[in-house]
Amino acid sequence: MTEEQPRILVTICARGGSKGIKNKNIKELAGKPLIAYTIETAKKWGKASRIICSTDSEQIAQAAKKYGAEVPFMRPTELATDTAGKLGVIRHAWKECKRIYNEKYDIVIDLDVTSPLRTVQDIENALAEFIHKQPDILFSVVEARKNPYFNMVELDERGYAHLSKQPNKPVLRRQDAPKVYDMNASMYFYSINFMQDESHTTTTGADRISIYVMTDINSMDIDKELDFNFIEFMIKQGIIRPGK
Repeated sequence: MTEEQPRILVTICARGGSKGIKNKNIKELAGKPLIAYTIETAKKWGKASRIICSTDSEQIAQAAKKYGAEVPFMRPTELATDTAGKLGVIRHAWKECKRIYNEKYDIVIDLDVTSPLRTVQDIENALAEFIHKQPDILFSVVEARKNPYFNMVELDERGYAHLSKQPNKPVLRRQDAPKVYDMNASMYFYSINFMQDESHTTTTGADRISIYVMTDINSMDIDKELDFNFIEFMIKQGIIRPGK
């Protein structure tokens, strides 16, 4: 990583053919396609050398360009299936951008389309944490509502339930349990050393992982139609202002 402002590649991965919500990535949310919120927040942040969209869909590509992202390539078919891992998609985008633009990057940041409520400050705070700790990966999280030391159970081979993680001593209140987090899939920051090592096929397989804790609201993820309708209601009512 350079001592000056690092060169940052922001990737926004949005394939066509969503099953949970039809055309989810370009479905209108309070008057704009869903992908627009992520692109606009990245542009307002203003520190990306490039903001690119990796997609296999011409419709998504057109929407991404309209709101300010570049689409320098179309994603290969083998990386646009239900079973393709996202890290492979991001690594492909990084390689293609290096080749097409003849540029080197210090950091790759992936912003998920389905997390439209992350803010400019979230990205900035996460970057500061990443630069300070210099991990292999930093990803965003939210404090978990359930805790494997207190109120999460799994079944043993006899079919009986037990705590998923056994604490050193009984935990009588959730507040006293070790703190755990949900990965909210909103933001991923990758070091170039990690990206170059193709033996890493998952984000949780890195040696040094840092986290950035987001609020419940900013972490809201659109997975189902109900999520979409709820977020749209809050935007239209002025309860939340995406990207601020």
